[in-house]
Amino acid sequence: MDVSQHYREAWEGFWAATSDLPGEAIWDSDPSLTSVPDTELLLPHADTSLPVVDLGCGNGTQTRYLATRFARAIGVDLAHAAIAHARRADSEGVAEFDQFDLVDAEAVAALHKRIGDTNVYMRAVIHQSEPEARPAVAAAVAVLLGERGRAFVTEPTPASKDVLQLVAQGPDGPPEKLRRVLRHGLKPASATEEEVRRLLQEAGLTTLAEGATTLAQTEYLPDGARVALPARWFVLAPGPTATDGLG
Repeated sequence: MDVSQHYREAWEGFWAATSDLPGEAIWDSDPSLTSVPDTELLLPHADTSLPVVDLGCGNGTQTRYLATRFARAIGVDLAHAAIAHARRADSEGVAEFDQFDLVDAEAVAALHKRIGDTNVYMRAVIHQSEPEARPAVAAAVAVLLGERGRAFVTEPTPASKDVLQLVAQGPDGPPEKLRRVLRHGLKPASATEEEVRRLLQEAGLTTLAEGATTLAQTEYLPDGARVALPARWFVLAPGPTATDGLG
């Protein structure tokens, strides 16, 4: 399957309207708040001699950090405009970036064939994916892991909607970074914890560790506190059926 044209255009439009300045996307927080602590949870379970693929890499902020912890880091994103951002930001060429449709099973299988078993980092992708595409997103993680890879997946919980609503109720309405997300028809926190857990299980993934966390954003509440979205993280391994039918 492929994502819908509307969804593809929404993400192209979002990244085309976003500047190259760090933090311009509301979720583009410094790695010290995101992939650094996430990686510390993943590393005890992962073989760092394997590559890592950053699914939904956006402008590549986290991918560039991941390249310091794994043998090779590849950032992939649906939007050509996002990949253009990522390549411009990676002036030292520490990572690789490629436009990629995560729900295209043939493309996922081809990537696995090209790079072999890989670790996966996926931050907040399922929740904003179209509902009918979410099983394919989870399946892509399983296919890329193969037999030896490990994944770190984190998704905001529905409680995030309350936080975003609070952010939107400022005296001037939603701040520009949130307004840009809404303007392009993107729908944050639209997957429940139960759905995320079920999708991962049905993809044949085994949970090695999990816990509650928050996703740090680049906007602030009126009292000056950083916006942080309630979330849940999972460290995942391939299960006995993880590559059935797609590898």
